[in-house]
Amino acid sequence: MDFTNPLVYGVPVFIAFILLELTYSKTHDHDHNHDLYNWKDLAASGFMGIGSAILGPLFKVAFAILLFEGTYELFNPVVDGVRTNIMGYESFGYAWYVWILCQLGDDFTYYWFHRANHEVRILWAAHIVHHSSDNFNLGTAIRNGWFTILYKPFFYMWLPAIGFPPEMVVVCLGIEALWQFQLHTVYVPKLGFLEKIFNTHTMHQVHHAQNVEYLDKNHGGFLNIFDKMFGTWKELDDDIDVKYGVIHAPNSYNPMVILTHEFKDIWNDVKKSKKLSHKLMYIFGPPGWSHDGSTLTVKQQQRLFKKHKEASPELAYQRPN
Repeated sequence: MDFTNPLVYGVPVFIAFILLELTYSKTHDHDHNHDLYNWKDLAASGFMGIGSAILGPLFKVAFAILLFEGTYELFNPVVDGVRTNIMGYESFGYAWYVWILCQLGDDFTYYWFHRANHEVRILWAAHIVHHSSDNFNLGTAIRNGWFTILYKPFFYMWLPAIGFPPEMVVVCLGIEALWQFQLHTVYVPKLGFLEKIFNTHTMHQVHHAQNVEYLDKNHGGFLNIFDKMFGTWKELDDDIDVKYGVIHAPNSYNPMVILTHEFKDIWNDVKKSKKLSHKLMYIFGPPGWSHDGSTLTVKQQQRLFKKHKEASPELAYQRPN
C-alpha cells in the first residue's frame, strides 16, 4: 500500500498556526506572553525549520529505501508467497489494530530516542538546538537540529524488523511529529482527565524549562505512560516561575552558531583532556559531566538541589553550573 507522510500536509498548517499564535500574542495582553515571540529568535527558528524541511525529505527518502525497506526485506522474506518474519509468524498487515500497535511502538521508541538525546552528550549537541530558545511558542516547535536526521531512523529499525510495513512506520513518525508541534504553546491549560494519559502542553512546558527540578523530564511523544514507568514524569507546578531554554545557551541568533555551538564545546573539552576515558566521557557521557567536578550533570544538580531545599527551603537555589 502507498501512503503519504502526513507532514506533507502539516507544513502549511504549521505556518498558519505560528502566524495565528503570533498575532494573538501581540494583540492580547496576558501576563505570560509579553515576550512570547522575539523577531530575531523567530527568524532563527524559521531558518532552521526551513533547513529541516529541505534536508529531511532527502535523508528520509534514503533511509526509507535503504534502512527501513532493507530491514523489512531482510527480516521478513517472502516464503511460499507469504511475507513471513524470521521468527516464524506472518508479517503484519494493515488492519486497524496493527496501526494502533505501530503507533504505540513508535511512541515507545520516541521516548527512548528523546531521552537519549538528553542523556548522551554527542546526541544532546544535536538536540540542544530545539531547546536553545528562551521562548516557548509554536515557532520554537520548528527549531530542529539538522544532525538528528542522520541518526534518528536507526532507533526505529526494530519496527520494520519485527514485521511492521516500512510505510506504516513512516506515517506513524509523521503523526508523532504533528502531535509534538502543537504541544509548544502556553495557551492550552491543563486538560483534566487527559493529563493522566497524554503528554500535554503543560507537561511539555516542563520539558522545555531550565529550572533544576524540571530538567530532563517528560520525554514522551503523545503518551506520558513511559515517563511514568521509567521515572522521568513531572507535572507543571503553578507556583514555580518557569524559565525556558538551556543552562548553557548559545547567546546568538546566528543559525550556524545555534546548530554547532555544543559540538564546539565538546571538541574543546576533548582537547583539554589528557586521559582517553575522560575524552570518551565528554563525548558519550551525560551533558555536564566533568572529570574534576567543575560542572555537574542533571542528576548531580538535582541531588544538590534536593539537599539544598531540605536544608534551607526558604532560600533561592543558585545553580552551580
